[in-house]
Amino acid sequence: MSATRVRFAPSPTGYLHVGGARTALFNWLYAKHVGGTFVLRIEDTDKERSTDAHTQVILDGMTWLGITWDEGPFFQGEYGPRHRADAEALLAAGKAYKDYHTAAELDAARAKASAAGGAFRFTRALMPMPAEEITRREAAGDPFVIRFAMPDEEIAWDDAVHGHISWQGRDLDDFIILRSDGSAIYNLAVVSDDIAMKITHVIRGDDHISNTPKQIALYRALGAELPIFAHLPMILGADGKKLSKRHGATAVGDYQDMGIMPAAMRNFLALMGWSPGGDEEIVPEAEMIARFTLEAVQKKASVFDTTKLEWMNGQYLSQLSAEELLAPVERQLGILGVDAGTRDLLPIIDALKARARTVTHLAEQVASRLDRSRLVRDDKGNALVTKMGERFAQSLRLSYPALEAVSAAEWNAEKVDAVLRAVGEANTLKLGDVMQPIRVALTGGTVSEPVNDLLAVVGRDESLARIDLAIKA
Repeated sequence: MSATRVRFAPSPTGYLHVGGARTALFNWLYAKHVGGTFVLRIEDTDKERSTDAHTQVILDGMTWLGITWDEGPFFQGEYGPRHRADAEALLAAGKAYKDYHTAAELDAARAKASAAGGAFRFTRALMPMPAEEITRREAAGDPFVIRFAMPDEEIAWDDAVHGHISWQGRDLDDFIILRSDGSAIYNLAVVSDDIAMKITHVIRGDDHISNTPKQIALYRALGAELPIFAHLPMILGADGKKLSKRHGATAVGDYQDMGIMPAAMRNFLALMGWSPGGDEEIVPEAEMIARFTLEAVQKKASVFDTTKLEWMNGQYLSQLSAEELLAPVERQLGILGVDAGTRDLLPIIDALKARARTVTHLAEQVASRLDRSRLVRDDKGNALVTKMGERFAQSLRLSYPALEAVSAAEWNAEKVDAVLRAVGEANTLKLGDVMQPIRVALTGGTVSEPVNDLLAVVGRDESLARIDLAIKA
């Protein structure tokens, strides 16, 4: 099993998107599960669209997710000589041929097929060129491409996810494997690289299924053993369509900026197309690795549910210590433009983390405890004020002097809780009618950490100032 080798091969023509990240994760999990090798290969042969910046974003995204590679990153653009050598070998063996047709001739053939109501397909039999014409064009030094001669035979494989899949070679084009400039087309380049890197399992999105029969034919023609293919289900938006920018954030970096924790993102992505068995939603990394199999990958597409991701992220946040959350919260505070100064953020984070869904939300709540200018009364806060009417300010007027009597040295969660309970008892008020107005005064909303903890983290002077403002509002 240790000879198992898988690869993730993104193109650096854009960011690391959710679908690519899920593919990388499944490759990584499988390699870890069987004790194999995970190879990272950057497929940078599209020189016009590939950039170093996009490569770095992909590497950064994988690093943030905690997906480490055992070999690489290798860059496909460096292997042009091997790609050309494989094309030449196929040419010499009569399994490929030079095609001198011009773009205009191909366009005319496509137009003719369309006018006849059929689909255009290129084979030597359908697009013959007389031998003397080939000789003339070759002598003239006309440009040519090299096409693979697709065999007229069944091409089938047992997909590790989808089961038995079969195609007929006669239904496929004699596809180009080498451009006129000598660069390889994707199908040849990927097969050449996978053979050279001894890849045993090709785990990728099922949008590649149509490429697989062409690649199997190339493996056979090059005399190489076939890898095991596993095609992963698509990821869809809530509307059932392929996930794209119209559904919101799709790049992994966007979710990092939104305050999603990498462990939560890994857990969420793992459950998009794979079932660990049972009804578990929170699966620790070690359990994922121990239980991951290709047989448990589902065929049907998965729906990307942002609400579920945020819920899952909240579960992870609540399990982390304030110390572990300090750095990501400080990063988000910097984005928000909040300077914590010398304030100890740990008790504030500790009080808030259980109710936060994202680090961004957590940092916003921390910011509201630090900076009064960020206090905005939300709809529920306004609804409570309206419902209580005069009783809202009256309750605060009763609590204010009792809290003011507590010294800074005595100001802690236990002390202020006792003081507020005494206010309620002395004035025959329900505890909620004492606590909720203070919560709204300090946060603008009706949901927060317990009010005594809230008063403790906001501090004596700032708490009294906010209550006073609410009384006067």
